[in-house]
Amino acid sequence: ICTSRQVFQNSAYKSDYRRYEEDRVCQCAYPNPIMTKVITVEDIKMSYQATPVLNGVSFGMEEGESVSLIGSNGAGKSTLIRCVLGLENISNGTINLFGNELQNIKSRKLRLVRCRVGVVFQRHNLVPRLSVLSNVIHGALGRNTQSVGSFLSGIRLWSHTTADHLIREKALECLERVKLSEMADRRADQLSGGQSQRVAIARALMQDPDLIIADEPAASLDPIAGVEVMELFKNLCRESGVSLLYSTHNISHAVNYADRLLAMKGGKISLNDNTANLNVDKLSDEYE
Repeated sequence: ICTSRQVFQNSAYKSDYRRYEEDRVCQCAYPNPIMTKVITVEDIKMSYQATPVLNGVSFGMEEGESVSLIGSNGAGKSTLIRCVLGLENISNGTINLFGNELQNIKSRKLRLVRCRVGVVFQRHNLVPRLSVLSNVIHGALGRNTQSVGSFLSGIRLWSHTTADHLIREKALECLERVKLSEMADRRADQLSGGQSQRVAIARALMQDPDLIIADEPAASLDPIAGVEVMELFKNLCRESGVSLLYSTHNISHAVNYADRLLAMKGGKISLNDNTANLNVDKLSDEYE
């Protein structure tokens, strides 16, 4: 938050941003400044029509912790992630994100809470015809379009040619962190799969997130690019103290880059243990 305030303090819309950040983020998204639980999920259930998908899922996640999520297709991994983000409604239980119970907050406050989460999906969701730098700048849209001047700021943040120079500098810093600053002017449709995923990570970093959630971030990449992306996640989280929750089908990724592993089977958590305690050869049993 301090970094965000420094970035936007000289922008043309600083007064709106200051009101948004101080009055809304500090009071709403940070209800308990000393709490250490990033995520608390208690006995949640969720169904698609009449088909149960999540059936009594419970787990917690601490600040600065890296947690991997494994399980066979249809086990409920992606649905659990969407529920944690407040993108799916649950029928039972509670989900607390940064101390906010998602089922009992209004949509505006939910958006403020989500601003603290950087999301990286298997599909990189870049705008192909725009530059790499412009795509990274889009990561600032969440934090800077909650004010009265949101329409104007949203237009400015669509392209690096119209964005404030402080925003551009911050985006370049994010690209430097993922080692792609030299490609800032390249169109997104000219990137390889691994490069596109790095840009998606830089876009998430543009939010100054306290938590990064990644849904199978290396699934569409070749083995070498997949390892590079997971190493990048690991290093970024250690350097910045950002928490990381990611799903994967790669058991070595699940063990090597996480402090703790969760396994899902039949819509439930079947394993919850520190990766240092796990027998890798037995993790295949968690796949139905």
